[in-house]
Amino acid sequence: MATQVPSILTLHQLEKLIPALQSRGYQVIGPNLRDGTIIYDVVEGLSDLPVGWTDEQEAGHYRLQRRNDEVLFGYVVGPQSWKKYLHPAEVRLMTAERSGQSFRILNNEPIPSRRAFLGVRACELAAIAVQDRVLKGDHYLDPIYAARREGIFIVAVNCTQAASTCFCTSMSTGPRVRGAYDLALTELVGPGRHEFVVEAGSDAGTEVLAELAPSAVSEAVYKEAEAAVERAASQIRRRMDTTGIRELLYTNFDHPRWDNVAERCLTCGNCTMVCPTCFCTTVEDVSDVTGTHAERWRKWDSCFTQDFSHIHGGSVRSSAKSRYRQWMTHKLASWIDQFGSSGCVGCGRCITWCPVGIDITEEVRAIRESPAASEENSHGKP
Repeated sequence: MATQVPSILTLHQLEKLIPALQSRGYQVIGPNLRDGTIIYDVVEGLSDLPVGWTDEQEAGHYRLQRRNDEVLFGYVVGPQSWKKYLHPAEVRLMTAERSGQSFRILNNEPIPSRRAFLGVRACELAAIAVQDRVLKGDHYLDPIYAARREGIFIVAVNCTQAASTCFCTSMSTGPRVRGAYDLALTELVGPGRHEFVVEAGSDAGTEVLAELAPSAVSEAVYKEAEAAVERAASQIRRRMDTTGIRELLYTNFDHPRWDNVAERCLTCGNCTMVCPTCFCTTVEDVSDVTGTHAERWRKWDSCFTQDFSHIHGGSVRSSAKSRYRQWMTHKLASWIDQFGSSGCVGCGRCITWCPVGIDITEEVRAIRESPAASEENSHGKP
């Protein structure tokens, strides 16, 4: 599509967005307040959003706080990602039933609803692109992911504030949205005003936007929106130096830092569960006590579980050290070999939701700056 000129919506005009999407057959999914967190679920109107709330995040710490305004998108990211809907935690693959001498197998994955995602952040948009590459754009297509991904309408939101755990600027994934979106919003709030600078990124987005009757945005307001996004970028303090990171990790398999992190890591798998790009699964068969009904389920798994690497004779990675090393090295190094990009988008969820506050950016820094790393690299250790 041709490049679209940004326009502006008032809060009243934006209230028409969800009905406009619903009239086109979309089930709208957006941020909700629940159990002291911001999660993604069905929204019927803007009042369902976390109006006037923000999130305070640090390593091993997450709390919601009230803001002093009525901003709709004044939070950063919560424990869930859009992976919840595209690559769900549990999927029933089939059902087997026996009745007398007959036996039948049923495919139980229903056709998913047509969905619109409201409030997709830049790092999350990058994560969806990563999972597209892994599950839809590789040699082996995941039909479940492909069916759920088809026809998704994405309303992205540029970040105007950052959490202390964010490091998207290091991964070149934010805070400005890039890539495949239908509409992108930048929220501006001030005395007597609540507006949204909006850009269409697709023909479908242009069509929906026209129904909202936006106005032309002035150069001054557009620059204000740009400055708000830049302000969010300036708030980001965590950094990950990705220069030669693949080689850094490949040449430091025996670095003493792995023992250090193993003393803290609980191998709980929280980091992989909240990660928007992790995709590992296992398959389980269950049956009822009568032996006439059985089901096969696909469920999320984690390289932090001992059974994940179990083959004949036992687990290949039996120690916490080996499992953490596997996760971080795959995410930041071997992912590049497999899929041509990093598996990390800098959302910071793994830092926030680690019970003991392990920080992946600190682990990379510690390996890079230690004398042990310099010595191993100087000898070219494989």
